[in-house]
Amino acid sequence: MSNIPECTHLDSIANVQPSTRRGCEDCLRMGGSWVHLRMCLACGHVGCCDSSPNRHATGHFHQSSHPLIRSLEPGEDWGWCYVDEVELEGSELRPSSPSHTPGP
Repeated sequence: MSNIPECTHLDSIANVQPSTRRGCEDCLRMGGSWVHLRMCLACGHVGCCDSSPNRHATGHFHQSSHPLIRSLEPGEDWGWCYVDEVELEGSELRPSSPSHTPGP
C-alpha cells in the first residue's frame, strides 16, 4: 500500500479558459499587485499566488470550494489540490473526456 498522497478531485476539472489574461482579476479590480498567477480548474477564475500580498487564488478556494488550480506562469505545467494538499503534474490537469454513451 502506498503512502504517496493522491488527489481525489481530478474529476472536478472542467474545460475552462482563464477569466482574464491581464492578471489577477481581483487585484485588477482593487488596484492591487501580484507575484504569480493561478487559474481555478473548475471555473477559470484567475487569482494571485500565496506569495502575493492578497493571496486571491487561495481566497477563491475558500469562497467557492473549488479544489484545483494550475499555474498560469509561462513554462510552468503544474497544479495544486487545496483539499488533498498535493502538487499535480501537468498531465493530470486535463479535463477527462465525457464518456461515450451509445444511442438507442
